[in-house]
Amino acid sequence: MNINDLLPLTLALGAGVVLGTFYFYGLWLTVRKLPSAKRPVVMSLSSFFGRLAVVLVGFYFVTAGRWERLVVCLVGFLAVRMVLVKTLGPQEKSGKSDSQINAA
Repeated sequence: MNINDLLPLTLALGAGVVLGTFYFYGLWLTVRKLPSAKRPVVMSLSSFFGRLAVVLVGFYFVTAGRWERLVVCLVGFLAVRMVLVKTLGPQEKSGKSDSQINAA
């Protein structure tokens, strides 16, 4: 592997991060707006298919038929998921965890 092979992989990783940010942040926004939506089913389905279409087209163009780029792009995509789950995930309101509450 030489330096010419690393640039496309680095760009694929960056694209995976961008696609993951778009997909999972869009999901977070959709879930937050569902309680006030007039038609939540339509909103959730249109959000899902819109996000899915953008991400699939993005993966198609990024990979250009190379499995290595697909793997690296997926790594970036899933890394964003882990980061956003940690930062935007549910906040604990009390000092007790769910397992401690259920045990009581």
